[in-house]
Amino acid sequence: MNRKLGINIDCLIGVDELDALDLAKAAGFETFFTNSYTNDIVAPLKKKADALGLTFEFIHAPYRNINELWKDGTGYLEVMEYMKESIDSAADNGIGMVITHVSSGWNPPPVNDLGLSRYDEFVRYAKERGVILAFENLRLLGNLACLVDRYEKEDNVFYCFDCGHEHCYTKTITMMDVFTTRVCCTHIHDNHGRPFDDKVNDHDEHLLPFDGNYNYEKMMRKLDEYNYTGSLMLEVSQKNANYRNLSREEFLATCYERIKKISQM
Repeated sequence: MNRKLGINIDCLIGVDELDALDLAKAAGFETFFTNSYTNDIVAPLKKKADALGLTFEFIHAPYRNINELWKDGTGYLEVMEYMKESIDSAADNGIGMVITHVSSGWNPPPVNDLGLSRYDEFVRYAKERGVILAFENLRLLGNLACLVDRYEKEDNVFYCFDCGHEHCYTKTITMMDVFTTRVCCTHIHDNHGRPFDDKVNDHDEHLLPFDGNYNYEKMMRKLDEYNYTGSLMLEVSQKNANYRNLSREEFLATCYERIKKISQM
């Protein structure tokens, strides 16, 4: 299956995202996303991407203090503000999707009616603005599954499959078998997994594919099995100590080579 190949456009050291678009295009990438969410950054990116023929696939919303959504008090207001701003930036610039986290850490607050009511508001607001919300897998399957199940009948709620998070947080669970046709996008990177009894340290290394030990052949079989037709999107960074000695062009060329290899499996 022919899928677009993409990368997070903020992956380079010391390169403005607008300039990074030229470099990504030259390396062969067809699509991208950004962790920037304010309109002053998103709008120029979309305009230049259109001129270059690149697809601006989604915005990754911030996730700072995301656990506040599940708590009493006013700490949730910051999250509400940046989530709605992310949705607005997407809608105003013709970007179809926003990725969001559900919780953070190994011991987040339990799912509760208060938090669910706040996610209800996000889903309602995104639907009004014509934007898809995609929930990303992290440490706890139950928290994510609860929301995906809750919005199963909503046509603007899907799931973002992060293979690296699967490997280092929930490696006994094949996420594609859980969310099947609800998957609308990917985050692809590598790590070395984690010991089964380690729920303290974070093994989310965000290495380039094949610099860890994730099974990409299995991943591709699962994507094919559930007829996933979206892009293969890298989520990596030149700031990683393993790649700082590469030039920006060498880094992007290596990134493209790795994701191309995966696409041909």
